[in-house]
Amino acid sequence: MPGTGLWRTKSVEQSIADTDEPDTKLRRNLTTWDLTVFGVAVVIGAGIFTLTARTAGDFAGPSVSLAFVLAAVACGLAALCYAEFASTVPVAGSAYTFSYATFGEFLAWIIGWDLILEFSVAAAAVSKGWSVYLQEALTPIVGAGVTTSTEVGGLTVDWGALLLVTVLSILLILGTKLSSRVSLVITAIKVAVILFVVGLGISYINADNYSPYIPPAQGSAEGGGTGLEQSLFSLLAGGETSSFGWFGLLAGASLVFFAFIGFDIVATTAEETRDPQRSVPRGIFGSLAIVTVLYVAVAVVVVGMVDYRQLATGPGDEKTLATAFALHGADWAANIISIGALAGLTTVVMVLLLGQVRVLFAMSRDGLLPRQLAHTSRRGTPARINVLIGIAVAFGATFFPADKLEEMVNIGTLFAFILVSAGVLVLRKRRPDLPRAFRVPLVPLIPILAIVACLWLMLNLTALTWVRFLGWMVLGVLVYFLYSRRNSLLGKRQREEATTVDV
Repeated sequence: MPGTGLWRTKSVEQSIADTDEPDTKLRRNLTTWDLTVFGVAVVIGAGIFTLTARTAGDFAGPSVSLAFVLAAVACGLAALCYAEFASTVPVAGSAYTFSYATFGEFLAWIIGWDLILEFSVAAAAVSKGWSVYLQEALTPIVGAGVTTSTEVGGLTVDWGALLLVTVLSILLILGTKLSSRVSLVITAIKVAVILFVVGLGISYINADNYSPYIPPAQGSAEGGGTGLEQSLFSLLAGGETSSFGWFGLLAGASLVFFAFIGFDIVATTAEETRDPQRSVPRGIFGSLAIVTVLYVAVAVVVVGMVDYRQLATGPGDEKTLATAFALHGADWAANIISIGALAGLTTVVMVLLLGQVRVLFAMSRDGLLPRQLAHTSRRGTPARINVLIGIAVAFGATFFPADKLEEMVNIGTLFAFILVSAGVLVLRKRRPDLPRAFRVPLVPLIPILAIVACLWLMLNLTALTWVRFLGWMVLGVLVYFLYSRRNSLLGKRQREEATTVDV
């Protein structure tokens, strides 16, 4: 049953039919290769150059490579559920669209509102990081005094971040296929840098650095990793610390999981894919497999180059992949790593903007946001939303400090993963007749494991993150009841049908 009120669901058939409306029709020109490139582009950012070293030095030691494997398994469970949904409901919007077909309009709105925050804030935060790397890259060329920010009327304006968001927004307006080609070139550059660094690092590997593979548990010098600073799982299980040991390995896996976030954006492009039933699952799994291999390769090299204790961090002491090379006197490698990070962050911002635009497009087409935003240009892209998102993200990246932007990203992603995984179970029961090009194996076990894994990771987030997240959700509920519920296209259709029946 479609339901009414808050729990009215939009049928899969209706969602697919809406994709053919001339005024809101997206161009189908993406292939499996395009989706794989988008997945690799958004997942591999600067984190591969920083997160690996820090996790090894503070939590997992040489077993950081195993931590990446465990995180990839947890991510893969959610990816299986995304692949089934995307092949069954090949419509823009990802978790928002999937939730509309299973849990009803209100929860779909909540997850859509959540994704607006996640993608936009992430794009703004990463743009700030890109600006920092741009400044480092310009220093050898222009001189030590170069800066990518300036003071205007008492405000600090980050012109580097503004430049990036503006250029990428224009590319997305010009067409998704063009964006894919640009993304391919830049992604090839950053993957080449990663392979070069790994190849060079192999020559510095000392096998003794791999022992002990899982170091004995210990508290850090600053007291971190013990008491309330340790992971909730370690605390509940009676562990004294989550620095090293088995609890450290699991805490490390929880930390590096966030290096995989972004593959779900592939699902937002399903409506623009020529053969979504086959290409979307392949794009999701292909990109996940590629980044896992690269992450593990970097992890194995960095802990083989130096003793993991040399990678431990302290206040104001950030350790990166460049640290391992500096300890061997290869400081010049830091310049190459900066180029890779700059390229990596460029494609991350591009695909985050793409995902944000597609979610907002789907919500606007359903009437939960102004329908005029869903209008597509002659190039087959939602130009109006691209402009709106570009302005909003550019404003945040230009005027707000990075630390105010970075704290609100991860919890929304995990919430979306949980709803999608649960949605597979609901849709299997409600609509067993639907054709599914890809089916999650071992149902209900796999979706349940995905839900448990994501809940476990959510419990590792801070209370302040939860408070801010709930505040954003309260604002979203107000918007829904003041505007979206009354203007819902599905609601209008139901009211018209009810009036026809009464007559």
